[in-house]
Amino acid sequence: MNRSIQFTITTLFAITALLSTTLAPSAVAKETLLERGTYLMRSIVACGNCHTPKNMKGQELPGMELAGGFGLVEPMYTWVTANITPDKETGIGNWTDAQIIDAIRNGKRPNGSTIGPPMPIELYRRLSDRDVKAIVAYLRQVKPVKNKVAKSVYKFPLPPNYGATVWSVPEVSRSNPVKYGAYLAGPLGHCILCHTPMVKGRFQFKTHLGSGGLTFYLPFGEVYSANITPDKATGLGNWSDGQIKRAITKGLGKDGKPLFPPMPFPYFANISAADQDALVAYLRSMKPLPTSRKVRFVPKKK
Repeated sequence: MNRSIQFTITTLFAITALLSTTLAPSAVAKETLLERGTYLMRSIVACGNCHTPKNMKGQELPGMELAGGFGLVEPMYTWVTANITPDKETGIGNWTDAQIIDAIRNGKRPNGSTIGPPMPIELYRRLSDRDVKAIVAYLRQVKPVKNKVAKSVYKFPLPPNYGATVWSVPEVSRSNPVKYGAYLAGPLGHCILCHTPMVKGRFQFKTHLGSGGLTFYLPFGEVYSANITPDKATGLGNWSDGQIKRAITKGLGKDGKPLFPPMPFPYFANISAADQDALVAYLRSMKPLPTSRKVRFVPKKK
């Protein structure tokens, strides 16, 4: 082949590759806030898993999206989810966008009171500006539902704050699967919160990140979260990528048997293929940690 032609073709390939890399963020930027918010809320963020009331079978009540009232009794508190529809009397219809963002990222209501657990404020503090605005855009278009709910009751004092006020968080690049997967499993999906054990009211993120064992007190019994680290004996080390994705999106274990709630499988079924890849990449990168817990479910005594 003529060297000049070969050089031209090689150069064109290089330019094309460069353009495809640099254009990726602009393609993402074309996604409107409402489009982004709709995707997040109906997939990885899954606010409806807690804020939409359910029947005894765990099915969401029709016409009650994000109307609150769902709750559980735990040893240290009884929590009831808030109505986050735009209803002005019982929801957040009178809140400004800034006040909603402050509640999500800083755990503060407009009246100055602190939002308590199980809201994962520690992780929501790292939600990017665009994503938290996208979530607000989605909340604004939800049907207002008048539904006054009870307040959560805590047997311990809530903190005055969760740290210095978060004012701005940059966008997380999707070009690095591991880093973006960490963002998906952390601030967006709070997977690492539910799958990390708690000791004396504090999550053991530094020493037992993702090793499972957190207790969920559900109406039918106690569920203990799974080890999602790459540990081969007690974690996901011997699972294939396909098996991990199936567990996340379909709620089926390595053996094909149904997994336990409260994992929001109906929401996670809508996670995009690219985001599934990023989640798996991050889970593979975690430090393998063994867990001694073998029993994942203890039925409620009659």
